[in-house]
Parts: sequence; structure tokens; C-alpha cells
Amino acid sequence: MMDRFAHGGNIYEPSPVGSWLDFSANINPCGLSPAVRRAVEMNIDDIVHYPDPNALALKRAISMHYEVPENTILLGNGAAELFYLFFYTYRPRTILLPIPSFSEYERAALAARCVVRYHRLMPEQNFSLNLKALIADLKTAECLILGNPNNPTGTSFDRSELLPLVQFCAAHEKWLIVDESFLDFCHSREQKTLRHLVSDDPKLFVIQSMTKFYALPGLRLGFGIANPSVCRHLSCGKDVWNVNLLAQKAGIAALSTRDYQEESRILLQNERDYLLERIKDLKGVHAYHSNANFILLSIQGTKLTSHAFSVKLREYGILVRDCSNYPGLADGFIRIAVRNRKENERLLQAMEAILI
Repeated sequence: MMDRFAHGGNIYEPSPVGSWLDFSANINPCGLSPAVRRAVEMNIDDIVHYPDPNALALKRAISMHYEVPENTILLGNGAAELFYLFFYTYRPRTILLPIPSFSEYERAALAARCVVRYHRLMPEQNFSLNLKALIADLKTAECLILGNPNNPTGTSFDRSELLPLVQFCAAHEKWLIVDESFLDFCHSREQKTLRHLVSDDPKLFVIQSMTKFYALPGLRLGFGIANPSVCRHLSCGKDVWNVNLLAQKAGIAALSTRDYQEESRILLQNERDYLLERIKDLKGVHAYHSNANFILLSIQGTKLTSHAFSVKLREYGILVRDCSNYPGLADGFIRIAVRNRKENERLLQAMEAILI
């Protein structure tokens, strides 16, 4: 049985073809930008010193790039750390979690002994939000966690769609945590983000990863945007040096790479559209529309389980995300990252061979 909280494939295991092509991790296929590589190389000797505990230069760069005040920024050793920090600090008794969603939300809540209740998103409705039903379920919970875009479905929501939810949570003093970790990949990101609302809403916490878009998962870097009073409270519960020196330098460099950022979004859109079009020709496979750098696939029409399909792809040296351990998804779903054309072609050829 698959571990309930297992993530993607393990690239450190031996591959039958010598190395793995990893479609299980949702990382920018453009890889490390030259500016970030230079920043790491130029500062490698400085790791003999402690990092700036306040990360002032990185906070300033985030403030300028995302147009938020510095005192609303809380840095994390990856976005995941901030979920654990929030739950250990505030300990809401009951959490409402739309499913399927990123497993670390639930894991972090359970670690703080919170009760987790599910709100099911339906595949036949393309995992869209029914705000009326969601708000009805939220009446008996103290906190709601929402991914925008959502992992693993790729669905996203405009700010105008979410405002009734924001207003309901504010009026009833309920926490609203919004994970915008994949929002940088979206061309319409400014129409979707809630980060500019936190100054007037002391129970809104927006979390964002920098590891996905800037290809930094090995360094771990993320940040949260919250009311200054919330940031101060949360800061008391974290390690003073939770973001290492090289991650701080890499983050500053990453935010300056405007050409890299735009090239990444163009590549993603082109390759995602290409994959969605080609997958239409695969018998028994259905792709859900995505606004992120990954695509959720139903393979139920192939008569293969998600585990069996993943094992067959491993024979070709390809890792995908078996989604059978996601609450809210039946067996027969996998998630694939969007990579470059050559790599996407290799995945498609392997899938075609398996489905012959």
C-alpha cells in the first residue's frame, strides 16, 4: 500500500536506464537560471558565516517584486515549513480541506492535533469550487486551506471568485490560508492573488513557494504574506536561521531575472498546450485542464491501476506521481509535470507504447 503522505518518485533510487526523467516533481523545466547559479557560486565561501537572521535583503527584494510591505513578509525553509509553523502556533481545532489537495496541508494540521474535515471537489465538475457548498461546510470549522492553483488538479480561481469566501471568513473570524505556490507560472497571476488583502485581514495567510518556479527545491525557499501582527507572532515560533545563506542569495538573484521569468511562462504555456492536445489521442486517458505546470490525468479508461501504470513507466526510466494516496481521488489518476519538448515527447512515446 502506498504511504498516505508519500510524494513523487525517488530520483536517488537506481534507474533501469541509468538515470530518471522526473515527471513527478513540479519544477520549472528551464532549470536554474544563470543569475542564480552565479549568486550561489559567488557566495559559497560565505557559508562559514551565519545567515542574516532577518534576511533583510531578501525581504526587500520580495517586497519590491510582489509589491507588498516588508513587515507583511515571513520567510520559510520552503513553503511547507510555514504550514507547520502556522498550525503549531495558532492550533485551530477544526480544519476544512477541499480535496484532492497537497498532502502536507493535512499532515501539518494533524501534527498539531487539529481535526481535519474534507470538502470533496468532484472530477465530473472539473474539480471546480462551489462556493455556496464550501461556505456551508465552513460554518463548523475554524480554518480553511485552499490551493490556488490547486495541487494536483491544476484548477485556479480569480480573486473576484474568492472574494465572497474572503468576506465570509473575515466576518466570522475564520482563518483562510491560501497556497499560491504555483501562481508565478500563471500569466493572469495578478487577477488571482490575495496577497494584497492581508494588511486589512488579520486572519488571511497567503503562502508561496519559490522552489518551484525558480527551480530551487534543493535549497528550500518560500515565504508567507500576512498581517504584520501575524508575522510577528509566527516569527516567535520559528528557528531564527531557518533560511540559509545560499537560499537568501539565490532568492534575491532569482527575483531579478525578468527574462527568465517570462521565458518560463511562455515555455510552460506552449508545452502544456502541446501535452493536452497530444494526450487527446491516448486511448483511455483523460487530461484535466490546468493553469499550473502540471496536469492531472485519469487513466481509468485504460483498465490499468495508477500503480501499474507508474510501474510500467518506470521501466522506461520515467517517474510520474501516482495519485492513489490523494484523499478525494479514486485509483486511476496520475499527475505529470510539464517539461521541455524533448522530455515531453519521451513521456508521450512511453505512454503510447504502454497503451498499445
